[in-house]
Amino acid sequence: MINTKLPRFYYGGDYNPEQWTEEVWEEDLRLFKLAKINIVTINVFTWSLIQSDETTYNFEWLDKVIDHLYQNGISICLATGTANHPAWMAKKYPDVLSVDFEGRKRKFGFRHNSCPNSPSYQQFAKELVSRLVDRYGNHPAVSIWHVNNEMGCQCYCENCEAAFRIWLEKKYGTLKAVNKAWNTRFWGHTFYDWDEIVLPNLLSEHLDKNNPDRTAFQGITLDYYRFNSDSVLDRYLDDYHIIRKKDPQTPITTNYHGHATYKPLDYFKWSQYMDIVAWDNYPAYNTPISTTAFRLDMMRGFKNGDPFLIMEQTPSQQNWQPYNSLKRPNVMRLWSYQALAHGANSVMFFQLRRSIGACEKFHGAVIEHAGHEQTRVFQEVSELGRELKELDLTLLESRVESKVALLFDWENWWAVSFSSGPTDLLDYVKEVQNYYDAFFNQNIQVDIINSETDLSKYDLVMAPVLYMVKPGLSTRLEAFVQKGGLFVTTFFSGIVNENDLVTLGGYPGELRKLLGIWVEEMDALFPDQKNQMIVKGQFGALKRDYECGILCDLLHSEGAEVIAEFGDDFYKGMPCLTKNQFGKGEAWYVATSPESAFLEDFVLSLCKHKGIKPIDEVPRGIEVTKRTCDGQSFLFYLNHTEITQKIKLKGESYKDIISGKAVNSELEIPSKDLVILTEM
Repeated sequence: MINTKLPRFYYGGDYNPEQWTEEVWEEDLRLFKLAKINIVTINVFTWSLIQSDETTYNFEWLDKVIDHLYQNGISICLATGTANHPAWMAKKYPDVLSVDFEGRKRKFGFRHNSCPNSPSYQQFAKELVSRLVDRYGNHPAVSIWHVNNEMGCQCYCENCEAAFRIWLEKKYGTLKAVNKAWNTRFWGHTFYDWDEIVLPNLLSEHLDKNNPDRTAFQGITLDYYRFNSDSVLDRYLDDYHIIRKKDPQTPITTNYHGHATYKPLDYFKWSQYMDIVAWDNYPAYNTPISTTAFRLDMMRGFKNGDPFLIMEQTPSQQNWQPYNSLKRPNVMRLWSYQALAHGANSVMFFQLRRSIGACEKFHGAVIEHAGHEQTRVFQEVSELGRELKELDLTLLESRVESKVALLFDWENWWAVSFSSGPTDLLDYVKEVQNYYDAFFNQNIQVDIINSETDLSKYDLVMAPVLYMVKPGLSTRLEAFVQKGGLFVTTFFSGIVNENDLVTLGGYPGELRKLLGIWVEEMDALFPDQKNQMIVKGQFGALKRDYECGILCDLLHSEGAEVIAEFGDDFYKGMPCLTKNQFGKGEAWYVATSPESAFLEDFVLSLCKHKGIKPIDEVPRGIEVTKRTCDGQSFLFYLNHTEITQKIKLKGESYKDIISGKAVNSELEIPSKDLVILTEM
């Protein structure tokens, strides 16, 4: 078992000493100490500096950097350097270059353009990592290994095509099974030889270069996405196994993309191979706070509730958005603590010193181009570093606990995206986010799970748009409800199996028995069209009617109780919200996409029904979360509003662990500020 317990909150970020002289290194160390930085990530994009040709390696400069940092009390997150192949490699071994969606072979440039199935890339990358771990695997400065960087590349070259056929043969065994899974008798696609199978891109099955999701054969594209995610994962595992063989103790990770919902890679599957999950958190100035919270909760969910790392965030502005506004005073601190509130055990920045050239020269940094500590950003970073150093270390061992689970599944997401209908308005991520928001706005903590997660510790499980029902899932859901669980799913659920083949016998397929309904048709509404949900009976906080849209299922009850009906169109009076008693529990079906007011009333009613309480009842815009360890709770109150907020506390005796002050029955939090309370 790898020990991933951190000795402290990691505070630091990406450092690129290779871009600077040794005189600058000295000044950097002085500033790092002022900012209370205790860890730096190095060696991310240095392959070309370390290796100038097939056989020549130069580690001397890296020796100096590592030793100097260690001697000054700075721990190291050591990257493998495999994130970008050198120019000489692209010239001599063009198989390392990827081929894009339109079938064009790339030239050297940018980054993340290495073909994951390139024999040359694999050979040179393995040799580099092997030499790196031989040299630094036992160095006391190395606290964590960082494989590659924001991994991800979709390639359509001949090597990938050949590897895809091997992947398919391993998965299905026979071409007969492939043809069945893909329904290849449609449009005369039957394959008689493995070499007849080509990758699905704009040259084959795809229809629109501006919309890569539009494919004629969803099953083929779905398997390509699985294959590509596995191919990139294999490159992570190459490095992982080399490191682990020679260094059996130090944790290994890689940093997930700034969008936790990064579509090409199945992060739930990937996280099985992370010793600790790490994420790059880059919300825009106008990203809803609940969206960031959802992504943070997803990071925690990848490892069944274990703490995770924020590997990157900007101290101030970003460089790739259309309008790269500054983080306003105190916002960096507030958002950093938001990450801790949802289970992070680190705050790390990109970048520590701002580059002088290329596309990231206007990306925020702890040390700005001015080069000294007399900047607003540096002062804020230093103050946060001081606070984190003084925090109660019990917080490191604490966990976020929840009785509510929200199911998000990558393969289901892919399948929904590739579906040829019923509407372009259907956005799987947005639908899940809508349900998450309903909990977030009422300070009810949620775990993000996938189709394989154990459901036994939850009282309420929600699975919006569960289009794909994987093998065994319906049985597990039935067992969960049978024992008293509350299950909720929605329109466009139970439609297909894991190969995107429709489950015959009526929607929602394998979920029909559990839900006690039969869906006859699905009506796709235009963007300006709406319908009404008319509540028939009384359930919790539900009112008389709500607005809905996008899709409306025309369904019939097969034993389920009808709670609400559609109010308009020819299906007026047909059920749109049903509840089915199943064993000791209940299974609910929402047959449309409702307005947010319905979702908030609905989830609050369900939670009250199951005895699940909000952490606290506070004004809108105050985010409240709780981390717990051995009976000790830490309550985070984060004020995202523009005004000072007053809160009456349930208890009478608390301690603010940041200020160390006692807090009684009332709490006053200035705008963009926070407190963390623990009972005295």
